[in-house]
Amino acid sequence: MNPYLPFKIFVILFFFLLSLFGYAQNETPKDSISNTLKEVVVAQNKKTFTNTNGNIKVDVANSIYNSIPNTVDLLSKLPTVQVSSDKESISVIGRGNPLIYIDNQKVGMNDLNALAVADIKTIEIIQNPSSKYEAEGRSVILITRKFSKKDGFRTEIYETASFKKKYNNYMGFNTSFKKNKIEWKANFSYNKLQPWENHSIDYQIPDAEIASKYDVTAYSKKRQFIFGGSLFYKINEDDYFSFSVNSKLQKDVFPINTLTYNKNKEVVNNVLTYSDNANKKNFINSFLNYSKKIKAIDTQVFTGFQYSNFDQGMWSEVENNYNNTQLELTQLRDQKFKVNVFSGKLDIEKKFKNEMKFEIGGLFSSADSKSDSDIFDYGNNESEITHYDFREQNLAGYSQLSGKIKKVDFSLGFRVENTNVDGKFKTDLSPLINKNYTNFFPKAQFSFAIDSTKNISVNYAKSISRPNYSSLSQGTTYINPYFLYARNINLDPTIVNEISSTFQYHDKSVKLTYYQNTDPVYNSFFYDKDLNIMTFKDVNFDKESAFVLDFEVPFTYKFWTITNSFVFVSEKIEDASAVFLSSKPYAYYYSNNEFKLQKGYTLVAGFRGVTKQNKGVFERNTRAMLDLAVSKTFFKNWNCSLNFNNVFKKINEEEVFTINNINSKAIYLVDDREISISIRYSFGKVKETEFTGKKMEENTDRVN
Repeated sequence: MNPYLPFKIFVILFFFLLSLFGYAQNETPKDSISNTLKEVVVAQNKKTFTNTNGNIKVDVANSIYNSIPNTVDLLSKLPTVQVSSDKESISVIGRGNPLIYIDNQKVGMNDLNALAVADIKTIEIIQNPSSKYEAEGRSVILITRKFSKKDGFRTEIYETASFKKKYNNYMGFNTSFKKNKIEWKANFSYNKLQPWENHSIDYQIPDAEIASKYDVTAYSKKRQFIFGGSLFYKINEDDYFSFSVNSKLQKDVFPINTLTYNKNKEVVNNVLTYSDNANKKNFINSFLNYSKKIKAIDTQVFTGFQYSNFDQGMWSEVENNYNNTQLELTQLRDQKFKVNVFSGKLDIEKKFKNEMKFEIGGLFSSADSKSDSDIFDYGNNESEITHYDFREQNLAGYSQLSGKIKKVDFSLGFRVENTNVDGKFKTDLSPLINKNYTNFFPKAQFSFAIDSTKNISVNYAKSISRPNYSSLSQGTTYINPYFLYARNINLDPTIVNEISSTFQYHDKSVKLTYYQNTDPVYNSFFYDKDLNIMTFKDVNFDKESAFVLDFEVPFTYKFWTITNSFVFVSEKIEDASAVFLSSKPYAYYYSNNEFKLQKGYTLVAGFRGVTKQNKGVFERNTRAMLDLAVSKTFFKNWNCSLNFNNVFKKINEEEVFTINNINSKAIYLVDDREISISIRYSFGKVKETEFTGKKMEENTDRVN
């Protein structure tokens, strides 16, 4: 750590709190100087959150949220959005994993990690996406970046010091420039992170007379280089060309210590497992778009292409110490995973004079992944080497008609998607996985205006959720001599049918949804008696269904704006391999309180949590979190923010279930308690975007 860092932090805090103290004092007495007429500025006080038919839009650029150091942490603070403890996946309460779009181009977790928060203008959570979006979309998180509308440039430099269990640092810049018809953007950041994680699982296998418990702790040292660039060329008022690329290069080392108690009938072992790990994750994603308007028939034509590459390598050296003897080398593990995805699409949009709009389009995507595993066992003095190749091709077409008849807005559409999957180990003569299937996905939306302040909408949609490509690989993680985490190359997609209705009154709404899933994906245990090894991996369960009641209730009183989300869920998960525990309703609640104070201060108190969840197979504990933040703008171009996340304690996630006659209780501890200080300096000006790019419906959300 920089030896001068504590002093720098102290100085920043001193001046920040000094200015806050100064604000608390009495105002300057009225005299001849203070009574002098000064510049009059008329400003619009924008709302951070707006609600339309249950769709939440967040103004990031003009709120305290622009001080959060990374995009994934930003999303975790938004209504109904939940980020997994390993920050590898995102879900929306009652709607599963969302599609994620940046500037109307579909992306994944790696793209989010490569996107600077300072580059974000707004984020919208769309609850009922139309047929134009890929069939995986039960909900969409749409991120809009800042672009210039007038000639000029803007640059922002930022530094964030984050204190969790250990010190983390984020620094970088982003810049944009526009001249006549050309606009370009660039960003770069360098992050030094030291995350901590801990989890334990206590399980019993009565049939084998086994009782075991392990507790694992890992400290990581991550180094991330994140950079991106984009070029936008406006050919004329209706036509444009754009190109963008972004990338994240990450290296981390993370020693893992695991304490294990294992009782197998009368044999008891206490094992200390130490593994030395080195990991790399390199990601690059690029887009090429062209849009053309055919004025003679008032038709917009869009075509886009995308290429993505994800390259991961993990090396581990594992040692075990049985019953306080000595550490002995157990395994040397070298695993690699690489995936390339190419996709292209065509959209045609025709508008009619009677407010009708007809859309038609198609998509082709091709993914090719390779996972190689080389595991050397010191006990047997043998190596196990395997190579698994996976290919998937998707061909899709859609059609949609939307418009308005009297007081009724409607949208009717469907998608047809054909998927061809092939998976094969190089040593096998025939493919292990060989699937070719076609799905039909209808969607319908109707909105009825009661009057100028009230409306009712009804929606039906059929959708699909496919596992990401790394989940379909052969990778495993060694926890202890008795326990492995594994991928599952046999996962099938989940098919979802849902119907919902929303009532909107001014900016408040209530929504009722019922959905039914076939082949949902959840964790499961598998015990190998011969090897005495437990494997934990994702599998397809039989079915899942739920009723969801969602209230969005915002209020504004003078300088106080409050955004409330209350979601009540009655969820039922079933599988023949699992013991059905109970299914009871649970509640998710979110309250964001923003206070716009004088002299450029903003105070935010955010509270969110979930009650105990009884989902049929799984039981999960009650959790709650309080976040506080204060932001101050200095000298117009300087902004300083102080954030205190998870004020009370760490979040302990507990899960209880019984699957394949194995009883389990797991506890996950997340290092979320944080104090962070952010400083940003910007110059130049950026207004509304010229960029109106269409959607690329590729598979980057699965490239991780």
